[in-house]
Amino acid sequence: MAIFCVLIPVFLICSPLGDSCRSPDDFVGASSPGDIVIGGLFAIHGKMLHSGEKPLKPMIANCAGFEVQVFLQSLAMVHAIEIINNSPLLPGIKLGYEIYDTCAEVTRAMAAALRFLSKFNASKDLVEFKCNYSDYTPRVKAVIGATYSEVSMSVARILNLQLIPQVSHASTAEILSDKVRFPSFLRTVPSDSYQTKAMARLIHKSGWNWIGIIATDDDFGRLAVESFGLQAMANNVCIAFKEMLPAYLSDSTIHGKIKQALEKIVKETRVNVIVVFLRQFHVMRLFRKAIERNINKTWIASDNWSAAVKISTLPNISRLGKVVGFTFKSGNMSSFHEFLSNLPTTPRGNNTFLREYMMLMSTCSHINDQDLSKCISNHSAESLLQNQIRPINSLWREEFLIANIEPGFIHSTMLAVHAIAKAIQKQCKDRDCKDPYAFAPWELLEILKEIKITDNEREVYFDSQGDIITGYDVLLWKEIDGRVVITNMAEYDLEKDDFIFSDKEDEIEFMNLKNVQSKCSRKCRPGQVKKVSASPHTCCYECISCPENYYTNQTDMDYCILCNNRTHWAPVNSSTCYRKMVQYLNWNDWFAVLLVALSALGIVLICAIFIIFTRNVDTPVVKASGGLTVCYVILLCHFLAFVSTSLFIGQPKAYKCKLRQALFGISFALCISCILIKSLKILLAFSFDPKLQKWLKGLYRPIPIVSFCTGIQILICSVWITVRSPFVQENFSIRRVIILECNEGSGVALGIMLGYIALLAFICFICAFKGRKLPENYNEAKFITFGMLIYFIAWIIFIPVYTTTFGKYLPAVEIIVILISNYGILCCTFFPKCYIILYKQEANTKSAFLKMLYNYSSKSAGSISVNQSSLDSKSGTPPVSSTNACCKVKGEKNWLNGSCHLQGPGPREVRGEVHFKNTAGPTIPRRRLSSI
Repeated sequence: MAIFCVLIPVFLICSPLGDSCRSPDDFVGASSPGDIVIGGLFAIHGKMLHSGEKPLKPMIANCAGFEVQVFLQSLAMVHAIEIINNSPLLPGIKLGYEIYDTCAEVTRAMAAALRFLSKFNASKDLVEFKCNYSDYTPRVKAVIGATYSEVSMSVARILNLQLIPQVSHASTAEILSDKVRFPSFLRTVPSDSYQTKAMARLIHKSGWNWIGIIATDDDFGRLAVESFGLQAMANNVCIAFKEMLPAYLSDSTIHGKIKQALEKIVKETRVNVIVVFLRQFHVMRLFRKAIERNINKTWIASDNWSAAVKISTLPNISRLGKVVGFTFKSGNMSSFHEFLSNLPTTPRGNNTFLREYMMLMSTCSHINDQDLSKCISNHSAESLLQNQIRPINSLWREEFLIANIEPGFIHSTMLAVHAIAKAIQKQCKDRDCKDPYAFAPWELLEILKEIKITDNEREVYFDSQGDIITGYDVLLWKEIDGRVVITNMAEYDLEKDDFIFSDKEDEIEFMNLKNVQSKCSRKCRPGQVKKVSASPHTCCYECISCPENYYTNQTDMDYCILCNNRTHWAPVNSSTCYRKMVQYLNWNDWFAVLLVALSALGIVLICAIFIIFTRNVDTPVVKASGGLTVCYVILLCHFLAFVSTSLFIGQPKAYKCKLRQALFGISFALCISCILIKSLKILLAFSFDPKLQKWLKGLYRPIPIVSFCTGIQILICSVWITVRSPFVQENFSIRRVIILECNEGSGVALGIMLGYIALLAFICFICAFKGRKLPENYNEAKFITFGMLIYFIAWIIFIPVYTTTFGKYLPAVEIIVILISNYGILCCTFFPKCYIILYKQEANTKSAFLKMLYNYSSKSAGSISVNQSSLDSKSGTPPVSSTNACCKVKGEKNWLNGSCHLQGPGPREVRGEVHFKNTAGPTIPRRRLSSI
């Protein structure tokens, strides 16, 4: 070996490459003296080599698997220290460093940590046992590292003994934020709680909810899976399976576990997204096997391998599908690139890592770019000594290093060095720090927790958990010109919990992720809701339609939303609520138009009757109707009743609701009152019973009767409107519409109003029924009786129909009844008389009237004579004699003066008197006849 070192002075391969270290100094990977020394722990090699399956002696084993990316992180620490030493930040003070290779293994890292704890400037590396280490000066003032969380946890527990500040650039396990267990641990990267939250957010926004997880079976992997599980649950993401790969077992065991994981991936066909919390060498092995089996999925990469160029350059890596990863925020890399370009061809100082890298580059110089990383990683130190060394091109070496830079890790490493330097500056403000005993590490820790540094033009600091929250870059592995290139797709803002895109193209790339389907169940469309099936996962469900009046307006909703039943409705399987249509009996409704036409026709008939009666005012028919005054009042009542029907049509208003029933009720009560007077008058004129005649004469007071009967109705309506006034209300009984209608306020008041009209109509009916056999041509009793019957029938039918009808046509029912009642009474009261006036004018004369009277009187008198004879036989009163009668006409009133002697078959007029000739006839007492 000595001969080899002499022959090849350029690439000095010292004992650490071939054998275990003989002394602690051989254990140091890179070092540089200084007034204040900072320790470094980096996993330059990916694993440790043992001579057998288990170590037989307590000795530090050799390492294998050179990791270029981690080697670059150690160079970033060296570069940052050189920057500080060449800057005025620490004037007169030089920072030194001691960097150790942990080989990604806890045992080797703890050995390095023991050396950090050893007493400064002691002849031997000894760690003194003390009850109080406040005045103890260890070998280093602070430590940067380690790379992996599991290693950092073990180291932190040792460094806690002396509270030596440990600032990690890559360890992200959430447990390390616990300051009770790890009081001296800080880091310049966010914890996994933020990363898992970002991952779950990405998965949720991409529309995935059925994913798998593959992680290492160590503290880092288990904690990451636990943290991600909580975040996934918060984002409605379900984990279909979890596969844990051993972190340190033999290759055969790892291969078996990888095979098992791939079998699970193939079996779960609905899982197309896999979250991977693995170390880089695990990912390498997993992906090689996945490529062989043509497995195509979408892979979510954690920060420790998302930017690994050696993985992205694997042969046929594009067959695996999409890779989306998270890495730490980076800064300007220009100064580090310049540092790499000026790396000496011949390493200076104690840096075995750089020497080994030079040797590896020489050994693998004949390998193409795609396989270079694999070549470097696979060569062990022993194999390097057996290979022929070839010269290498410095430009090629620089390009290879720059290509393997993981900017996030480089940036966080340099940030850790600057944070420690800033704390040292503050610590050394009032003391001479060239003296190694000027301050203890625990004093530096207190200041380090409070310092603020500028990073990318913004101020950052350690929070209460000892973390610097820098955020994440979202990486996308894209195939460009046949090569997979790692590109920056977006930035994840921790505070906003959202993704920020630098340009539209990146946003499109992000949205394209939604094209990947990774769901346990198909997406439930709007209008449907998820019903969880027998599966324990909430993401496995059935889609069922929302019931009536419920809706969902988004996909995959967990519950249906109830519509506002008062104003909105929704059919089954609806995606929205529909506003209910406001309905009422509108003017443009065909039925309303028909009813209005019927009301208008009634008004036209009233006008026609008014004209006919006015033009024939002096005829017996008109006079027999009670005269123009009564006829005009009755016609006005019918007119108001027809007009009141218009208040039932159109949008209900408060004044309409109050006016329509009152207008109809009062007008109809007045109409019936006038007809009642006419009925009484007929009975008074043609009644032959003296007692009834006397009673009717006392009762017959037209104006008081009409005023009294109508006044009661006015009082009823006034109390109704005052106490329980009708009002406009919205009826929601029909599911799809709102019926705008008038609430009558008091159903009792409405019943009393209608009942009172019915009472008047009944009295009128009785009176008219009594006089139904009086002279036909001029007697209205028969027609009044028939009109009242029509009224009763209409309103009797109205009650059940009205109570069982609902909707906008409810007012139409009352309109129809009003029209039937109005038409019935109008026709029965006036149409027969109009018929006589227009078509039987010969019957509309005084002579015809008196003749009709004579005929009726003859029949009636004969009947009376028979009755009287029967009476006289019992009482002894003589019967009525038959004498000649004469009818004296005075103005508009006819009176029978004395006795009318019926002497002939027909009347004759002599000096204003009408004589009837007959051989025999009754003697008719003087009585008042109908006004003519």
